[in-house]
Amino acid sequence: MQKNKLLETGMKYVFTVAACFSIAAVALICIFLISSGIPAFKAIGVFQFLFGTLWRPGNDIYGIFPMIIGSLYVTAGAILIGVPIGILTSVFMTYYCPKKIYKPLKAATELLAGIPSVVYGFFGLIVIVPAIRNFELTFHIAGKANCVLTASIILGIMILPSIIGVSESALRAVPQSYYEGSLAQGATKERTIFKVMLPAAYSGVLAGIVLGIGRAIGETMAVVMIAGNQTKIPSSIFRGVRTMTANIVMEMGYATGLHREALIATGVVLFVFILFINALVAAIKKKGGEHA
Repeated sequence: MQKNKLLETGMKYVFTVAACFSIAAVALICIFLISSGIPAFKAIGVFQFLFGTLWRPGNDIYGIFPMIIGSLYVTAGAILIGVPIGILTSVFMTYYCPKKIYKPLKAATELLAGIPSVVYGFFGLIVIVPAIRNFELTFHIAGKANCVLTASIILGIMILPSIIGVSESALRAVPQSYYEGSLAQGATKERTIFKVMLPAAYSGVLAGIVLGIGRAIGETMAVVMIAGNQTKIPSSIFRGVRTMTANIVMEMGYATGLHREALIATGVVLFVFILFINALVAAIKKKGGEHA
């Protein structure tokens, strides 16, 4: 008994240290970003920095509004493409998938998560970009193949593993009695899944979507390779775009002085975006729990 008690006490301290380390890591990141980004906000001006439409480091003009819009565009496109496919795939794997193909399909979805982003970028350059170019030529659409749509398609594919894996786990965690009870009441299988099981797994599915959004808005390499990297607000989904992450990675290697501080301040804005998304999702989950 004494040995078990000592083991429990020791593990308690181990878990406490691990939790404190995680909190300290987040706190240090916040402190670094804010302390390094404040000088840029002071020198440039918050309004000019956030809503300025010109990014010309050579002339000390730093406006990241086109990059903010670009990040929102490609993230929204990825959500529109990836979320429906991801949720429907998780439903198929949970309720419809034959046992013979479940393991290969599960392995394939997990493999998607392990593919480096640069490989996704190459895939986009070799497959998606030519397909978009042919589409534009066929329908006489003015634009470029390296555009918002191309980046959205690639990011939509990249967020699938997060959405599928978490959503499937959430669906399997719902008690089987819910499913059987609904069928016993005369509901069809499809109605049971979409009216009973998915709402019951709401919290887990939403968590998967949030993970996908986080990857989409924070992705860099694939977007750099296929988005066109134009520092202006795109007029359509067939125009090039530059995201905040792409802006940082493309210029940080040679940036100095105010230019470097402006890039760090861009990271601060991106960090605030992530915090806002998490807070919004938490509010949605809380509201959903109140109505449940």
